[in-house]
Amino acid sequence: MNNKNFHMKNAVAVFSMLAMTAGVFGQVNNTSQLSGADALNTITTAVPFLMIAPDARGGGLAEVGAATSPDANSIHWNPAKLAFVDKKMGVSISYTPWLRALVPDINLAYISGYKQINKNQTFGMSLLYFSLGDITFTDIVGNTTGQFKPNEFAIDMAYSRKLSEDFSGGMALRYIYSNLTGGIQVESAQTHPGRSVAADVSAYYHHQLDAGGKKNVISAGIDISNIGSKISYTDAGTKDFIPTNLRLGACFKSDLDDYNSFSIAVDINKLLVPTPPIRDSVGGILLGKDPNVSPVTGIFQSFGDAPGGFKEELKEYNYSAGLEYWYDKQFAVRAGYFHEPTTKGNRKYFTLGAGLKYSVFGLDFAYLIPTEQRHPLENTLRFSLLFDFDSFKSQNKTN
Repeated sequence: MNNKNFHMKNAVAVFSMLAMTAGVFGQVNNTSQLSGADALNTITTAVPFLMIAPDARGGGLAEVGAATSPDANSIHWNPAKLAFVDKKMGVSISYTPWLRALVPDINLAYISGYKQINKNQTFGMSLLYFSLGDITFTDIVGNTTGQFKPNEFAIDMAYSRKLSEDFSGGMALRYIYSNLTGGIQVESAQTHPGRSVAADVSAYYHHQLDAGGKKNVISAGIDISNIGSKISYTDAGTKDFIPTNLRLGACFKSDLDDYNSFSIAVDINKLLVPTPPIRDSVGGILLGKDPNVSPVTGIFQSFGDAPGGFKEELKEYNYSAGLEYWYDKQFAVRAGYFHEPTTKGNRKYFTLGAGLKYSVFGLDFAYLIPTEQRHPLENTLRFSLLFDFDSFKSQNKTN
């Protein structure tokens, strides 16, 4: 698809359409690059919106969330955390402007909630919706041929259960829908929305450790997300991997006194999809492995298929760390740092965040500061609104 053939009100929305040809970008001729671990060799997938941090708390902590304290947004980070929520029911609504420095109407919206079944089991649901603004399609001479609003969404259902006093397991089922073209014809191929189904499998460890008169909590989490079928936008087109991802995290939280508490958390992420190989001028594989495998094979292959060997494999891990401070359980400040190796995307940024909590609802904000290159979320304020239905019911009884 060429931008000479159509005009976009929001031309920058093209980046998301590249998801249609992720497999092609993963198989280009790389012989002009360095054929080692220092070569630029970014892993691409379809529906990358699934990897965007949807809520402002996680955003303010630099996308840390595998082992942080549970809330209504835990379905995205680690569904197993839901078993340890301390309320019977909660809902969160989040809004993230996307590329706001360039266009006004691309955004990510997220609504999620949970309901305790009993003291050991919790059920959750969420909707992640990505709108890419308006596109006006034109023919080769500039005549308008149609108007379209591309969009993508994912619907989740999650279940979490305590398996012991300190340990829980969880899973989520996900339906993914991606309509980027509106059914237009691209290079003689008729396009259609991409669809996929996927699952998350997760575990969470939560242990209270009192020392020196202080209440401390150590926690750890693991989540393998988006384990599912490949996606395609044409009947005859190459099917592309969705972003199957491994997230590992740990967190330490301490109540310093009755009014002050802080936590520090770290996450490690790795995409569990094949690394693009180095190919010759006719498409033969010089280094690496064939990426045209099943999703399950791709998960195992992803740990040892980098054409640059073990050194390149280590560069396929992203690292993030976040700090959170609460005063009187009503006001929070957050900060974090995210690091991705230069040859695998080069996302490096700091984040700042704040939170306010009232009796019935809470409000979180997040702000991102890139350090290496421009980021779609720079100069953007993100927010989440959380509702505590337990407090709402208590307040009604009091009145």
